[in-house]
Amino acid sequence: MKKFDMNRYKMEFMEKFAFDFKEWMSPAIRDYYSLFIKKAHNNRTQLLSWVKEYSILKDGRSVSVEQKPVQLSPEARELFLLLKSKLGEEVHVGDWLTISQQRIDQFSDVTEDHQWLHNDIERAQNESPFKTTIAHGFLTLSLLPRLTDSVNPDKPLYANAKMTVNYGLNQVRFPYPVKAGSVVRAHSRLIKVTPIKSGLEIEKEISVEIKNTRRPGCVAVSVVRVYF
Repeated sequence: MKKFDMNRYKMEFMEKFAFDFKEWMSPAIRDYYSLFIKKAHNNRTQLLSWVKEYSILKDGRSVSVEQKPVQLSPEARELFLLLKSKLGEEVHVGDWLTISQQRIDQFSDVTEDHQWLHNDIERAQNESPFKTTIAHGFLTLSLLPRLTDSVNPDKPLYANAKMTVNYGLNQVRFPYPVKAGSVVRAHSRLIKVTPIKSGLEIEKEISVEIKNTRRPGCVAVSVVRVYF
C-alpha cells in the first residue's frame, strides 16, 4: 500500500473509531506518556512548534494546524502578568483543620462508602496497620476548596473575575493516610497560567500537609478557569 493511502486510511480509521491511546498502554508506558505530555505542556513554545510542523493529509491536501492568539481583557491581562511573575512559588498556605471521626462518618453517609477502615474504630485498632480509622482519600480531596480558601466569599482569590470554575485535577495521589483526629493544611504552588477565551486557566500543585507527619496526605494539580 502506498504511503499516501496508508495515511488516508489512518485518518479515516481515527475519525470513525475515536479512542484514547492511553487505554491501550501498560501502566508503566502510560506513566512515561503522561510525563511526556506534562513536559510538553510546560514548554508551550516547543509544543506549538511541533503542532505547526505536524500536518494531516486529508483529501490529498496538507492542512496545517494553526492556533490563534487569545485576546485578553485588561483585567485578565493584569492578572496574567501578576501570576506569570509568581510561577514556581508557593502562593498560599491554609489554616489547620482537624479531620474528626464525625466528619469521616458524615462523608461515609454521603458517599455510601462504609468500609471498616473508615468507620469501625474497634476493628481498626485490632486489624489496621494504622491502629485507628482513616479518612477516605476522596474526603481529603473534597476538602481542597476549604483548605485553599478558594470558597471564602470574604476573601475571593480573583476579586475582579466574573466567574471561577473548577476545571479538574491532574496527577492526584494519596501518599499517606489521614488518620482520624489528624490536623491538616494545604500548601499551594503556582505552576502554570494559560490565556483562554474570556479568561485564564490556572494550575496549582496542592500538597496537603499532616501535622507531625513527614509525608503529605494528598498531592494534586488543581486546574481552575477564571473568566472576566
